[in-house]
Amino acid sequence: MNVLLLGGGGREHAMAWRLSESPLCENLYVAPGNAGTSDYATNLAVDPNNFSAVKDAVMANKVGLVVCGPEEPLVRGIKDFFKADPDLKTVRFIGPDAEAAQLEGSKAYAKEFMAEFDIPTAGYRRFNGENLAAGLAYLDQATPPIVLKADGLAAGKGVVILNDCGEAKDELKAMLGGKFGDASSEVVVEDFLDGIEFSVFVVTDGEGYRVLPVAKDYKRIGVGDTGPNTGGMGSVSHPPFVDAEMMEKVEQRVIKPTLEGIQKRNLDYKGFIFIGLIVVENEPYVIEYNCRMGDPETQSVMARLNSDFLQLCLKMADEELDQAVIDIEERQAATIVLVSGGYPGAYEKGKLITGVEDVEGSKVFHAGTKRNKDGAVLTNGGRVLAVTSYGDTFEDALALSYENAKKIQFEGCHYRGDIGFDLY
Repeated sequence: MNVLLLGGGGREHAMAWRLSESPLCENLYVAPGNAGTSDYATNLAVDPNNFSAVKDAVMANKVGLVVCGPEEPLVRGIKDFFKADPDLKTVRFIGPDAEAAQLEGSKAYAKEFMAEFDIPTAGYRRFNGENLAAGLAYLDQATPPIVLKADGLAAGKGVVILNDCGEAKDELKAMLGGKFGDASSEVVVEDFLDGIEFSVFVVTDGEGYRVLPVAKDYKRIGVGDTGPNTGGMGSVSHPPFVDAEMMEKVEQRVIKPTLEGIQKRNLDYKGFIFIGLIVVENEPYVIEYNCRMGDPETQSVMARLNSDFLQLCLKMADEELDQAVIDIEERQAATIVLVSGGYPGAYEKGKLITGVEDVEGSKVFHAGTKRNKDGAVLTNGGRVLAVTSYGDTFEDALALSYENAKKIQFEGCHYRGDIGFDLY
């Protein structure tokens, strides 16, 4: 089977690695891909948000399965585009339709969904430009810390947590004034939940589900979870505090009600559900849904997925997930993300990357990379590379990832030295 994977980040490199290992995979294409995905696949210069160009790629390469990595094409309705096109409607597609993708595309939609199906989450209010005065009045009496979330997609950076009501009011005005573009035309103000976070990844065919390896990621740029949010600076799988008792609570109180809601709303959902959770007084609460795999959690999760990933995707697409068996690697995995200087603010591209060939015992996943005409690998994004390692414990895995991260060099290279700090 010929497979097309949409996306070009570290998540897609990890998924391409696993897809390419399947004996069912004849040819793998990645659009647009990066310098790393070209080791496993043919990169196509196609923007996943250009649906007509995606169709051309599918038809030209006789693709039988499309796997959508990033969220934006899903929220924009690429699954609906496939269903409506006579040439594409028989092509298997992994990813929800546009309405189902609103679980990620709109924080307000997700909150209303959780309220309807009694899924535990933080209390909230929503405000836009028309009721800004009400929002400011609400913040006047709010108890810090105060959580402000852009309603729409903001590349993982649209969440702000502030300890001062005055700063929160200024931030609300900035967000509604366009700080995150259209994504913050509406803002959700949430009650702050104090606890430790983790991520659960579910695959579903709309009826049944299977749970992939659990992970924990680290969003803040600075040591000790300080500074602005990023797309993710590292991840660990399996976080040791997520035991069997906690996962039973997650399945009964979150996963099953979520699937019930998807079915009751008649949402077309064949794909991945990322559930961001926080443990408060030993109880799980949902922070957010994503309609795709996370990054950099996918790098750790894929490392621990021993099952045939392509076969799993086909069972999702064919509504045969009840037949799937998930084989999870017993060893732990940990990922360290190397980012460009200045990230998540302004940063430069085109910096020469060296030392990847010196890495031993770890997997290096590319994210923001490209090759020049001579084949050298250059930086091409904020998050550049991710070093993923196995270990008998997460501490061992982290130690190996850090050892190998030191071998990689590019101008401005930076990574957090304390991934997993809160797990010891």
